[in-house]
Amino acid sequence: MSEPLLRVSAITKRFGGFTALDQVDLVVAPGERLGLIGPNGSGKSTLVNCIAGTLRNDAGRIELNGRDIVRVAAFKRVHLGVARTFQIPRPFASMSVIDNLRIPLLYGARAPIKLDASGTTDEAMRILEELGLGAKAYAMSGGLTQVDMRKLELARAIAAKPALLIADEAMAGLSTSEVDEILGLLLGMKERGVAVIMIEHVMRAVMKFSERIAVLVAGRKIADGDPHAVVANPEVVAAYLGQ
Repeated sequence: MSEPLLRVSAITKRFGGFTALDQVDLVVAPGERLGLIGPNGSGKSTLVNCIAGTLRNDAGRIELNGRDIVRVAAFKRVHLGVARTFQIPRPFASMSVIDNLRIPLLYGARAPIKLDASGTTDEAMRILEELGLGAKAYAMSGGLTQVDMRKLELARAIAAKPALLIADEAMAGLSTSEVDEILGLLLGMKERGVAVIMIEHVMRAVMKFSERIAVLVAGRKIADGDPHAVVANPEVVAAYLGQ
C-alpha cells in the first residue's frame, strides 16, 4: 500500500467552550475519492478549513506527503498541492473568466508554469474547454449562471495543479442534470491523479462518486469505509440519513 497523501491525526478544534472537532483521524490516499458526510454543524467545514489552513487546529497533526503542515500558511499549502472550491463560489467578479484562471496559473500553482502571456492564455483556455467554459472565456465571471460558477471554481482549482482537491458542496442548489455535470468533472479528477475530498448532501452523487465515505457527527468521526457499508451502519442511519 502506498503512503497516504494526507494524514490527519487526532485533530481537535474549539471555538470558546464549543468543541467543533474532537480527536478526528482521517487518511486520504493519492488519487482517492473520499466522500465526507454528516448533518449540518457536524464539523465537516471546520475539518477541511483546518486541512486547507484557513483555520488553525488546537491539537493534533496534519501531514501532507509526510510533512507536518499545521504551521504552514494557507497560501503555502496551495503551493504544496492543496486546493479547494467553496460552497459559495468566490470568483473575481470584475474580471473575465479566463483572467480568473491566469491568476492561479501564474501565482498559485503547485508546479508553477513558466509561460509567457500567450502560453498562460493557452493553458487557461485548455482548462476552460475541458470544463465546458471555453465559449465564455471572455465573459465577466460575475454574470455566470450558478452551474457555470461551480465550473469556474473547479477550473481555478485545477489551474493550481493540486494533488488534493477539497470540493465543498459543489452541487448545492443545482438541478439533477447540473449535478450530473459537476459530478462528471469531479470523477475526472482521478485521471489527473488528483485526490478529492467531496463534502456533499446529495447522497446520489456521494454514492456514485465515493470510493470511501467518512461520517462526522457532532465533531466526531463515527464511520469510515466502504460506501454501502457506511450508509447501512445503524449509527449513521440514526444520526444522519434518518430511519
